[in-house]
Amino acid sequence: MDLVAEEQATRNLAPQDRTTEPLTEYVHRAGRRVRAFDRRHPLVWDLHVTGFWVTAALIDYLGGGWRNVTRNPDTPGWLLLTLSLALSLPLLQRRAHPRSVLLMMAPFALVNAWTGAALQASMLQMLVVFHLALRRPPRTLWWTTALILTIDTVTTLRHPQESPDHRIVPMLMSIIVAAAIGITVRTRRNYTEALEDRARRLEIERDQQARLAAAAERARIAREMHDIIGHNLSVITSLADGGRYAATKAPERAAEALNAISTTSRQALTELRRLLDVLRDETKAPAPELTPQPTLTDLDHLIAGVRSAGLPVHTTVHGTPTLPPGRQLTVYRVIQEALTNTLKHAGPGATSHITLSYEDQGAVTVTATDTGRGGEPDGTAGRGLPGMRERTALYGGTLEAGPRQPPDRGWRVHLHLPEESPQ
Repeated sequence: MDLVAEEQATRNLAPQDRTTEPLTEYVHRAGRRVRAFDRRHPLVWDLHVTGFWVTAALIDYLGGGWRNVTRNPDTPGWLLLTLSLALSLPLLQRRAHPRSVLLMMAPFALVNAWTGAALQASMLQMLVVFHLALRRPPRTLWWTTALILTIDTVTTLRHPQESPDHRIVPMLMSIIVAAAIGITVRTRRNYTEALEDRARRLEIERDQQARLAAAAERARIAREMHDIIGHNLSVITSLADGGRYAATKAPERAAEALNAISTTSRQALTELRRLLDVLRDETKAPAPELTPQPTLTDLDHLIAGVRSAGLPVHTTVHGTPTLPPGRQLTVYRVIQEALTNTLKHAGPGATSHITLSYEDQGAVTVTATDTGRGGEPDGTAGRGLPGMRERTALYGGTLEAGPRQPPDRGWRVHLHLPEESPQ
């Protein structure tokens, strides 16, 4: 979350939440502002930090504070000024090149130790140690510690005014503290980056899942619309063709065809409206009129509609249906699509035969054949057959669709849904 978003979230908190820890929240917010400014203007921050320590080093030199700890009060002023600047100015590059900065400061720190000036500016090396621990591999700290302790040992040996442990141990502790702070900040930063990366990946995964769910829903809606509209339009087309033929020879049959067309079209329009109502914005639209999905009890009505369109349909049923609603819908849609394809592609004079075999544990076999022209239907590349295969795959079933074996003519659709797996 960026700074603007965090501040917006803070403003949206309830009053009691904002006053829980005001000082802590203020410190966190100030820290976020400083870090955000540093990311946008790193040179400005480096100039301010370096300027502060250069000023502090010069105050130590000009104010004479260095005389309180020096081993050699007679150190020339020009040398003190040179050492003060040489031990503070390189800090400008401490973040980008901490190793180079430490090596640049090392000769002047050695001169500081050899002459006994003992300027406090030499402690600025701890700031470089912090950045080494923050940005470089941990093994870098070994030679860094050895280098600084070696320079400090020179002071102890060159100007032995106190026992060596009084000089070496505090310096070693200073190095350890600076390195520990750097490692702690580095660990926290890595942890935060890992959390942010994980949040980004989860957000991407969430968006991908949403897109996949939307695609699956679009496919489901397209499949339902194909099954509803495609079948009814095929029936209407067949009725219209039959009515046109009967108009010249049997006007009363033409009137029956028109009535069937009217009934079928109204049914199709009603089902389409129900489907579209579900897709409307629920916050702006009234609750849609819902209706149960078709089941095996609706097969008689489906077959009657196809027969009224002029396609003779014969059915054979073995066993008693004991299927759950999902499997019933799959069987219904497969039979509906098979009859639709027969109406569209079988040609005049064709008949259809449907055989249903119900077995135990929810297994079922459906075979739909016709005596039409056979061959690949024009709609093979559309949604019909792929939709049937998708429905079948949901229950681990198999679907075969293709021309019948000679000498038989026509098309055959064979569906088998296996037994339901135990829960």
